[in-house]
Amino acid sequence: MRDERAEWSIHDVARLAGTTSRTLRHYGAVGLLPASRVGANGYRYYDERALVRLQRILMLRQLGLGLPAIGTLLDRETDDAAALSDHLLRLRQEQDRLSRQIRAVEHTIRTLTESATLMPENMFDGFDHTQYREEVEEKWGRDAYEKGDRWWRGLTDADKAGFQQQHADIVRDYAAAREQGLPPGSAEVQAIAVRHRDWIATGWQGRRPTDEQLAGLGDMYVADERFGQNYGGQEGAAYVRDALRAFGEGGQHSAG
Repeated sequence: MRDERAEWSIHDVARLAGTTSRTLRHYGAVGLLPASRVGANGYRYYDERALVRLQRILMLRQLGLGLPAIGTLLDRETDDAAALSDHLLRLRQEQDRLSRQIRAVEHTIRTLTESATLMPENMFDGFDHTQYREEVEEKWGRDAYEKGDRWWRGLTDADKAGFQQQHADIVRDYAAAREQGLPPGSAEVQAIAVRHRDWIATGWQGRRPTDEQLAGLGDMYVADERFGQNYGGQEGAAYVRDALRAFGEGGQHSAG
């Protein structure tokens, strides 16, 4: 029988969760994980519901989400059991993907050590670009994701490498402009934004994003650390967001 009155000290929770008391206090300070009770001695205590919330926080952190995004998600998805069930499904999908990657690498190792014939179709199982599927489907619909997925899988290896290099060049040039102190709305940065818009349009099979969609992409880069890392972290992502906003506000979208 569950004891709903059970509670654990901050030190016990930190030990059980493999984190630190300082981290838990920080989660409390930003409103993400308030203590269930604060004792007369100032010690924080956490009940069963708080532990469930902490489990969700830690799992979302592993997905690369920042604390503000986690807070928004937890406030929106208040049914813990349903949210954890959805996360469990994603964990099992990730487990399957990792298992396929392990088998692919094992195949390559056996091939190299046994001088066997390399089977390319077995080398890349589990290595795919579907990690952002949920975000794409949520923002632009399943059809948008499926079209993009078919387009990507239909590219040659050279085409994929070229597409990725274009983005790497754009990221590099944004970073160089930011280091030079160029405003996001300057002509030099806006020229990069044009290339960025065109790169996105290529991935969208020639359909140019609207000003609103560009602004939404910029907001996503800032809100989600996984995307922000592509642009040099929070500050870099904010710079790109401002450049894309300036691009749309300047009317260059329709003119380009």
